[in-house]
Amino acid sequence: MHEETTKEQVESWDKQYLWHPFTQMKDFVKEEPLIIVDGSGVMLRDINGNEYIDGVSSMWCNIHGHRRKEIDDAIKDQLDKVAHTTLLGMSNIPSAKLAKRLVEITPEGLNKIFYSDNGSNAIEVAIKMAFQYWQYKDYKKKTSYVTLQYGYHGDSLGAVGVSGVEVFHAVFKPLLLKSFTTPSPYCYRCPYGKDKTSCSLECLGKLEEILSENSASIAAMVMEPLVQGAGGMIVHPEGYLSGVKDLCEEHNILLIADEVLVGFGRTGKMFACAHENVTPDILTVSKGLNGGYMPLAATMTTDEIYNTFLGKHSEQKTFFHGHTYTGNPLACSAALANIDIFENEKVIEGLVPKITVLQKRLEQFKELKAVGDVRQCGLIAGIELVKDRETKEPYSWEEKIGMKVCLEARQRGLITRPLDNVLVVMPPLCINILQLNKMMDILYESLEVVTGTG
Repeated sequence: MHEETTKEQVESWDKQYLWHPFTQMKDFVKEEPLIIVDGSGVMLRDINGNEYIDGVSSMWCNIHGHRRKEIDDAIKDQLDKVAHTTLLGMSNIPSAKLAKRLVEITPEGLNKIFYSDNGSNAIEVAIKMAFQYWQYKDYKKKTSYVTLQYGYHGDSLGAVGVSGVEVFHAVFKPLLLKSFTTPSPYCYRCPYGKDKTSCSLECLGKLEEILSENSASIAAMVMEPLVQGAGGMIVHPEGYLSGVKDLCEEHNILLIADEVLVGFGRTGKMFACAHENVTPDILTVSKGLNGGYMPLAATMTTDEIYNTFLGKHSEQKTFFHGHTYTGNPLACSAALANIDIFENEKVIEGLVPKITVLQKRLEQFKELKAVGDVRQCGLIAGIELVKDRETKEPYSWEEKIGMKVCLEARQRGLITRPLDNVLVVMPPLCINILQLNKMMDILYESLEVVTGTG
């Protein structure tokens, strides 16, 4: 029999042995850690018995809530059969069923599924697949990529090579593959000095320049459609995504759409690309794929790309890439249950009133002097804090203003995590109107208290 673990032991072990991601540990070990013990629906409970709204969906992945019975049961049922078998040279029932379901619900033409276990790996698959495709098509010089300023696609080296968040990635530049960076359609801080009333998508002009001058060497454009997440919840203007797709087609460049964050209902449609009727050449999904239950990702592509890898064994045209847990039956079973919930409960249709409420509540934040910009897409929102609204001067990194607001919100029963000066709103899709209003109340009050502005 194991002795019961005490709160003091867990806190001690956390500080003594754990190295947390995206966390300055020198500061972290000075504070009492927040240790979650259980959850239900949109609520989480810590080791002290305090309850919180999960305002960032446990890092943007929880969709239908915690301890969702249908997903729990799907995993338990599969566990009674087998927990894991390899997908190298063999298959399993859940991975095959899920592949069919994904083809049915994603943009038309994405007919082939390659599994991995997280968003970074899904992007690694995509950029390697794009590179190898062009090699087999005898475009040997296509070895570079285009990415958006402030783009984020993960933390493995390939993914970092097509990302553009300087604070995360600058130190790794000597290790990275070659990529071109095009300006983000970041309307609040437009590099062309435009605003939403005068914008003519000048940012597409710079992209066209890059593509036209370097098309012979560019394999693919990699982007987060509609919303750039870790770069600051940057919401793209209408027409930008379809404009990128048109330019990529014109210059014979593949489009890789990273829907790891925005997929599975976050933007108000099942997939962000559907807003502008875009079918990318490669689509990556993870996070919401199985409701935030287990590590799982998929890279989807067209028959054209898949068929290019077909050949005799002696030609060695195989896509030499894979992971131990590729197509894990437990994770795929959870994903199947996740998709069933979307369909059985008409989740997408049910988002409309919630999106409307969020939009109205966000308008109130514009009254606060510390708020420079409020941006929303579906049930995703970013509230950018500034020191001076007239000049758009940001708070300095040292002031940790976003972190202070989120710590205040935690004391009031809300878990969220800032992106420097940007407050993130991204609850599970199952949040009800009452909970959504409470979440926004807490965030508003916390912001008032921390910034001292009304």
